[in-house]
Amino acid sequence: MSGEVLSQSEIDALLSAISTGEMDADELKKEQSEKKVRVYDFKRALRFSKDQIRSLTRIHENFARLLTTYFSAQLRTYVQISVASADQIPYEEFIRSIPKMTILNVFEVPPLEGRILMEVNPNIAYAMLDRLMGGRGSSINKVENLTEIETKIMSNTFEKSFENLQEAWSTISEIDPYLAAFEVNPQFLQMVSPNETVVVISLNTVIGETTGMINICIPHVVLEPIIPKLSVHYWMQTEKKEREPQEIAQLEKRIQTATVPISAELGHSEISIQDFLMLDIGDVIELNQAIDGALTIKVGDIPKFLAQPGKVNKKLAVQVLETLKGGDDDGE
Repeated sequence: MSGEVLSQSEIDALLSAISTGEMDADELKKEQSEKKVRVYDFKRALRFSKDQIRSLTRIHENFARLLTTYFSAQLRTYVQISVASADQIPYEEFIRSIPKMTILNVFEVPPLEGRILMEVNPNIAYAMLDRLMGGRGSSINKVENLTEIETKIMSNTFEKSFENLQEAWSTISEIDPYLAAFEVNPQFLQMVSPNETVVVISLNTVIGETTGMINICIPHVVLEPIIPKLSVHYWMQTEKKEREPQEIAQLEKRIQTATVPISAELGHSEISIQDFLMLDIGDVIELNQAIDGALTIKVGDIPKFLAQPGKVNKKLAVQVLETLKGGDDDGE
């Protein structure tokens, strides 16, 4: 006799089937014992967890904001860039998904190994080029007939834009990206093997009235050394950094020599707007402070001391009488 233990749902289903006469016990148990097979495509191996993909998405959302600022300044027109999706797919599938002729910027990212690909839709690339050359930002797709001048302008623009990736990635790795190659035909570009898993971050891009996509293709070999830093545990952990004694001493020295404003408040008064508008030269405003009362000394805007007025060497001065306790909270 088999020692298999049925779950509660299996027991409920069995009792229900027996009571209604739809199925006998042996037939139902045979159904439950059938193996469930799930199809797995070894060509589409998932090497990144959902958690890691979400971390990459957050990083490149920051990259998209930096690109928006950069291109808005360079093109002097409305630019909006945002993350549309982030997926892990085989490199071969990514190459098939982009246009046959497009703008391909290949970047080295030392000290990490491998290269990152930045694919820019031709409509977007030519709108940028037109703006840089003084035009209105119209798009003409003639990527297969790029001149040397157009190629140079485009490559310089995208190389400088990719420097923003250094800031976006600073939380997980210190990289120094630079443009290694500029290509227009994906078939001539073989960064990794066709079945290699890559992460593709698609950026929805709007430049004036032109829209298109910018795709960032990151092979697994690039991310492999920093994969542990993409986990939630890494982002949530708090490391307490111990300050060096020299650093503390230097900080104290700077604080001691810092300049702060000190003021003696003779008093204050409240009047109506109508009375304020009627003020004239020679009018007297009565303060709420008694003539023999202590003055409030403020450091910045915070009351700190009580003092009495006087003179030192024919100059107005105040003599501190006492320190106000809780002065940090009495800011009014």
